[in-house]
Amino acid sequence: MTYDHEVLVVGGGIVGLATALALTRERPGLRVGVLEKESAPATHQTGRNSGVIHSGVYYRPGSLKARYATEGAAAMVRFCREHGLPCEVNGKLIVATAAEELPRLAALAERGRRNGIPVRELTSGQISEYEPQAVGLAGLHVATTGSCDYTAVARTYAALAAERGAELRTGTEVLAIDRRADGVTVRTAGGELRCAVLVNCAGLHSDRLARLAGDDPGLRIIPFRGEYYELAAHRRDLVRGLVYPVPDPAFPFLGVHLTRGVHGDVHVGPNAVPALAREGYDWRTVRPAELAATLGFPGAWQLARRHWRYGLGELHRSLSKPAFTTAVRRLLPAVTAADLVPAPAGVRAQAVARDGTLLDDFAFAGFDPDRPGSTRRLVHVLNAPSPAATASLPIGREVARRALAALAAEE
Repeated sequence: MTYDHEVLVVGGGIVGLATALALTRERPGLRVGVLEKESAPATHQTGRNSGVIHSGVYYRPGSLKARYATEGAAAMVRFCREHGLPCEVNGKLIVATAAEELPRLAALAERGRRNGIPVRELTSGQISEYEPQAVGLAGLHVATTGSCDYTAVARTYAALAAERGAELRTGTEVLAIDRRADGVTVRTAGGELRCAVLVNCAGLHSDRLARLAGDDPGLRIIPFRGEYYELAAHRRDLVRGLVYPVPDPAFPFLGVHLTRGVHGDVHVGPNAVPALAREGYDWRTVRPAELAATLGFPGAWQLARRHWRYGLGELHRSLSKPAFTTAVRRLLPAVTAADLVPAPAGVRAQAVARDGTLLDDFAFAGFDPDRPGSTRRLVHVLNAPSPAATASLPIGREVARRALAALAAEE
């Protein structure tokens, strides 16, 4: 087979573009292509989040999330400063507002220390040193948390990769994949493209793309919509940096929080409700085939049975602005419903196993140089929700490592 690209990456979000950048850095002259079905890169998960540079305080010590978030946070700050992109390291305050949250807050502090993250435990009276309007029984300050503009970061990745010869094709959706012994053929509306190795960074569609390529990922991407408000311009001074509740460790969602962005806006949210389409950014967007596929997956029903109480609370906050405001006021009592202005929603691509388990770590599949007999010519990124943007540089290097090893195995 004659190749159009030696490595072809599907997905022009921040992870796919970080992978392309890593490939061109690791092997100059490598023919790399990136396919993005939208007219511009970074339009879905990358471009629809609050821009937080996560410190890694939440994640299980030794997990990929813990390793890549702590490494990635420092790398992201350096990258933004090196390329003149907006970036602030303004710290995060995690606040316990109920007695039952205090043990979880203490456990979070210990987890942060085990991950090598400097944390300061606060009494109720010390909370105001960082956020004068916040209240709680105790707090935790994480100085290494920050914020940036991930759309700008992703576009910079794309520009740097292009300077090294990578080709980004927007408006190019993958319709079919034919994997053969001598290569992989990808069919799009514009024709066929041939490559030696295909990398799946398709985010919300990563499981579907894996199945197109003939691999059964053993999981399903369940889309969860995160609905945001933002503080009205004249009330933005209520928040200096980032204010979070103590998360429930049973869920990958962090709860309604307040985040000051690098452009001066303050995001409030998100809640987390099942979306009725993979790109369902509001209740009106319904794609029957996608919804039927979700409802036909046993893991979706297991998840619903296990966590229906939590889900009802999220649904209530989605449908009721007063309920959403109440959640915010637990952290900042000065906020009123009138202070909250609707903001664009995002959708999280959350991988769920057949038994209803939420995957709590980044997950890769396909070719693995450390696992003899793994799938040839394909590398899949199957679970890369938050903090994937923070961790995009180390994730990109890991995916590139696998793709280059897959390429070497065929040469």
